Amino acid sequence: MLFSAASARSQATVGILLMCVGIASLSISDAIAKALTDGYPVLQILFIRNLIALPFAVLIALKMGGVGALRSYRPTAHLLRGVLWLLAAMIFFTSLKHLDIAEATALVFVAPVFITAISALFLKETVGWRRWLAVLTGFVGVLIVVRPGAGTFQSASVLPVITAVFYAVLMISARWVDPRESVWTLMLYLVGAGAMLSAIFVPFLWVSVQAEDIWMFVGIALFGTAGITLITQAFRFAPAAAVAPFEYSALIWATFLGWFFWNEIPDMLTYIGAGVIILSGCYIVFREQQIGEDTPN
Repeated sequence: MLFSAASARSQATVGILLMCVGIASLSISDAIAKALTDGYPVLQILFIRNLIALPFAVLIALKMGGVGALRSYRPTAHLLRGVLWLLAAMIFFTSLKHLDIAEATALVFVAPVFITAISALFLKETVGWRRWLAVLTGFVGVLIVVRPGAGTFQSASVLPVITAVFYAVLMISARWVDPRESVWTLMLYLVGAGAMLSAIFVPFLWVSVQAEDIWMFVGIALFGTAGITLITQAFRFAPAAAVAPFEYSALIWATFLGWFFWNEIPDMLTYIGAGVIILSGCYIVFREQQIGEDTPN
């Protein structure tokens, strides 16, 4: 029993470390994207990122899931998920062009709130008053960050919130995928669908890539792929309730990177709103872990 408990704690520690490193990698990827938006269309950035990342995604899928990970039983589901992912990424990268990276990151944190709301309103899942209260709290946090009607309000602040909606639908859409497919198959086809879909439109807005920017495109692909892979592994090592709250460490990285490269310093209300959003998201994760989606709560 003691050995089993120690092993579980060890796995949880590994899962938390993987989550923290994965979030740091994604934050660096976002910072590179913000820098690239000054000279390149968002869709081109996403196309090149996916094109470079695709061979690595194939290798990871083969290593972790074997040849079977390359097979899809419902390719249409992956195509639809690719559309959702591409829209979410395009909107978020566009927001980075106009907003401080920390503010955009804080607003995307509202995604778990939307997942709960969509599950209740459209999928008719049982959501009790405690989680509805957490949903409303999350929206209050968004209002604190965005501050509609205030002199500091920026219309671009709505973009990360829209991103969170698409991301929430993307997470829920994992149910469309055949249960025989592994997480590595989902990752591979998400990258592949993103590359294929963006390739359709990118010729119409292509901007010649400068030699000094090539390393940035390689960096965004490598850090983005590494981040997704490490986060996926984190959830395999430990329960969601243990590792999910560490996703919010992205705000620390976003604040540091924004300050270091762009001298961006969010105001106190942004942090207060982010804190409210984070608390609501953490409560939703813990509540779902505790009682399950189908139990009245």
